[in-house]
Amino acid sequence: MSTYVIGDLHGCHAEFVSLLEQLSFNPVSDTLWLVGDLINRGPGSLACLQEVQALGSAVRCVLGNHDFHLLVVARGGGKLKRHDTLDDILSAPRREELLDWLQSQPLAVKQGNTLMTHAGVLPSWSADQAVSFSQEVQAALLSERAGDFLTQLFGNQPDCFHDSLEGMDRLRCLVNVFTRMRFIDADSRLDFAAKEGLESAPEGFYPWFQYPRKDALQLLFGHWAALGGHTPEAQVNVEALDTGCVWGGSLTAMNLATGKRTSVPSRQPRH
Repeated sequence: MSTYVIGDLHGCHAEFVSLLEQLSFNPVSDTLWLVGDLINRGPGSLACLQEVQALGSAVRCVLGNHDFHLLVVARGGGKLKRHDTLDDILSAPRREELLDWLQSQPLAVKQGNTLMTHAGVLPSWSADQAVSFSQEVQAALLSERAGDFLTQLFGNQPDCFHDSLEGMDRLRCLVNVFTRMRFIDADSRLDFAAKEGLESAPEGFYPWFQYPRKDALQLLFGHWAALGGHTPEAQVNVEALDTGCVWGGSLTAMNLATGKRTSVPSRQPRH
């Protein structure tokens, strides 16, 4: 019985299947943790979503920013972007069933002393707070007003979370922390412009994992392909799982018990 954490799939279905084969993954006895961004940019978005949903209780998944983008396009009046590869999902016969499943996923998964999110968590948040904040967003996603929530979701403000935030401002900020965060300043203010490696940090901003925490929580995240799976000068116990499969890198799984990593090469053009 093993638990494997896998980085961003981004529609790289062939690599996903190859990695599961290399792990000898058995859904009866093993468990998959997926760090989000199951879909978009790669050629097999529909196949990835179908594969993951079919694994049922063998999978624990969190939502990423591209997963939210699909929900906003499908149910919040959003528009497709130039490089999106979501048409196969949007035109699928089981479209609504797949979207319902995706919309029911959390933004944080906690087991023991381990916490998985897509982009990370603020240094001041405890694991229990992160789970509670995730539940706030989930409640909005599962409510009768989910369409209104998705319509208003995207935006960069407010860019700093504080507990006095209310309504849509609070929910939008929580989603941005969980799914878009890379660099923050000493006040935990988010920067949304820098998306490359550590050298792209704006003045006064540092990677969120370079700020110390008060606990010994193990943090699992994806989202930041430019890190190549590395977290230099990390001040916390953290594992970066996105190794840029959709950009021509690799798809990586980590055995949660042993820390051993297994990767398969990307079949996508390197760029």
